[in-house]
Amino acid sequence: MPTAAAETSAAVPPPTMFRERTFGREAYAGLVTRLLALCVDAALLAVAVPAVAVGAPDVWGSITGTTPRWLQVGAGVAAAALPFVYFSLCWWASGRTAGGALLGAAARRVDGSRLGVIHAGVRAVLGLLFAPVWLAGMVLIAFDPRRRALHDVFFHTVVRRVGS
Repeated sequence: MPTAAAETSAAVPPPTMFRERTFGREAYAGLVTRLLALCVDAALLAVAVPAVAVGAPDVWGSITGTTPRWLQVGAGVAAAALPFVYFSLCWWASGRTAGGALLGAAARRVDGSRLGVIHAGVRAVLGLLFAPVWLAGMVLIAFDPRRRALHDVFFHTVVRRVGS
């Protein structure tokens, strides 16, 4: 005959990190954390984008004396695509950019699952195209119980605090 404690433990499933009721407000990344993570990502891209744009053409030019136009155009296209590729791949692969990893935050779907490649890509494209709206929408973090920004509501995502 089962005891009362055994019946109680069988009736209540063990908590998991994906159940909303096990997350308190502290489990979601706040405005300061998210803005600092964005600053880290912006600093990395501020170095990487110009390096990609001028790196290969400068090296080629220093060796041969002239840089072919196709290399300049290709490097420019690669540099322009770098922010999109960076955010898309990071959010898809782990939910974390370098800034998110440093500050312990990861983008997830509301149910806790990872973003798909298309979901991450569309989130990156719209975030980059509409950066002022993206930033202004972060004010909503102060009022939402799950600390979601306007773009999180739109994309059905949350940014959770995770271990580093």
